[in-house]
Amino acid sequence: MPALRPELRIIADWITPGSRVLDLGCGGGTLLAHLRDNRQVSGYGLEIDQAKIVQAVDKGVNVIQTDLDAGLTEFESNSFDYVVMSQTLQAVHYPERLLEEMLRVGREGIITFPNFGHWSCRLQLLFGHMPVTPSLPNTWYNTPNIHLCTLRDFEALCNEKAFHILERTVVDHAHQTSLPMRLLPNIMGEVALYRFQRR
Repeated sequence: MPALRPELRIIADWITPGSRVLDLGCGGGTLLAHLRDNRQVSGYGLEIDQAKIVQAVDKGVNVIQTDLDAGLTEFESNSFDYVVMSQTLQAVHYPERLLEEMLRVGREGIITFPNFGHWSCRLQLLFGHMPVTPSLPNTWYNTPNIHLCTLRDFEALCNEKAFHILERTVVDHAHQTSLPMRLLPNIMGEVALYRFQRR
């Protein structure tokens, strides 16, 4: 079983043992397999990439092939304790709608995304270039990212939608945190992790 990348370890620590979890854009199923084996979690993964679906099935993960832009209509309200979406929000066409769907089918949402407000992004924009960073490694013409945002943008949307933020962690591209990141998260943090629910 591949080791969890640090970002997924943080997510796993937020999930209560014995929970029901839906993982949106689950990739090869590494997180769900870890949660099943170490936290007695049950659940499903949603993924569009056929090769990654095969990897997830090989791990014994329940996975459904679907496009997240189509929504989560196949799931009833309150079907899960947690709905997780790691490094996928910025690549979907309707992020606002998907966040609402996450909290329709799940009690809590857990999300991660690259912070477009990081100082290195700001500096590259100042000099007239679209940013390329360790957490945003693609150039403007081949990036899958279509809805980039900053921590402040995401928190403003949560406020508008009456989502209550339960926890926030900000890390660098190596998934380490530091005092500057805790003091100035929107400038110093490269990757944001949030746990949230409806008010």
